[in-house]
Amino acid sequence: MRKSILLFFVLFSVCVFSQNQEYSIFVRDIETLLPIENATVVIMKTKQILLSNEEGKVTFMLTGGSNVQVSQTDYEDATVRWTSLNGDQKFVIYLKSKNNKLDEVVLSREDPEKILQKLVSNSTKKISISHRQKVYVREFFMLNNQYSYYNDGLVNFQFDKNNNATTLLVEQNRSYGLLETDISADLRGYDLNNIMKNYSDFKYFDPLLDSKAKKEYDFVIRGHAKNKDYYVMYITPLDKAKEAVDNFEIVYDPVKKLIMGFTIDITPQNLDKIEEKTTVNSKNITKSSVRVDYRFDGQDYYLLNSNEEIAYNLILKDQVKKIQVRNSFVTTNFNRQNFTYNESDVFKEKSLFNKKNKILTNYWDISGFVATDEEKAIIASLDYKL
Repeated sequence: MRKSILLFFVLFSVCVFSQNQEYSIFVRDIETLLPIENATVVIMKTKQILLSNEEGKVTFMLTGGSNVQVSQTDYEDATVRWTSLNGDQKFVIYLKSKNNKLDEVVLSREDPEKILQKLVSNSTKKISISHRQKVYVREFFMLNNQYSYYNDGLVNFQFDKNNNATTLLVEQNRSYGLLETDISADLRGYDLNNIMKNYSDFKYFDPLLDSKAKKEYDFVIRGHAKNKDYYVMYITPLDKAKEAVDNFEIVYDPVKKLIMGFTIDITPQNLDKIEEKTTVNSKNITKSSVRVDYRFDGQDYYLLNSNEEIAYNLILKDQVKKIQVRNSFVTTNFNRQNFTYNESDVFKEKSLFNKKNKILTNYWDISGFVATDEEKAIIASLDYKL
């Protein structure tokens, strides 16, 4: 009897200590104590990659403990031992600002256009290796200034270098809210394969690589204001430009010749240059922004995260509908090994729109990018409507 009791306690202890536990980490500025958004948090034990939200928060599941690496372009990198973190499963990690203030104009014998061409070429070669990425994707849709649809999912992209193609498998997904039937199909979510390929091929820079770009844009290179290792290329449309309306800001490593991130947006002044369309089914853009970050971990170079937002007025026969779509990608794991799958498992659709919900875990809280309280309220309201 005593042996049975002892065996029970041994098995119980093993079971307890082998269970996954949920942890939260908050990343803050050591001087201001304010949360740091878009900080990369790597759980060394599992190699899981997380990104802090605007509250500076990441959440993950883990058995036991693990050291943690934290990095953000404007701050010094930090590696924190698990034993030095608090024991209440809610840890705070403080980062020190680099605060270099080196934003002077960079003088170069080489034209900025030529520098950009080399950056795109080298970055494309570095990123285009056969590999797989686990990515958390999510999308908010607004119709006439009201949130009407939301979807997210945990998906795997398999990159085939030889065929320059991607294979997409969906692990989990959920969708809440409904779209009206007269919204055209191309508005129902981004094409996941296309958007990932655009990030890998740097397609957003095609207008800048055109021979006519010099007549449309002004190129200026400055030192990064908070990171002495990076430069920033600012590309703005000239006043006389006929077609160019986008502003580009490209952060890059001049030594490794790698693009580390970029933003593209349209200012209100440039929007005024676009002639308004009046024909049925026309789209008049009212907002457009793209932000993309890449990660180089010493060996591998890949998309880290992206945020895209577009808003426009859709011209219909009897009314104008205001459309706004916000899409995010967050890479949570990178691996050079191929995964195995059946052809029937491949996701053939363009987006997760109208895909039947498949929820196995609360992946939206532990897969890379935790929703803020405001975003959780939006999702809950759409779920309630169903």
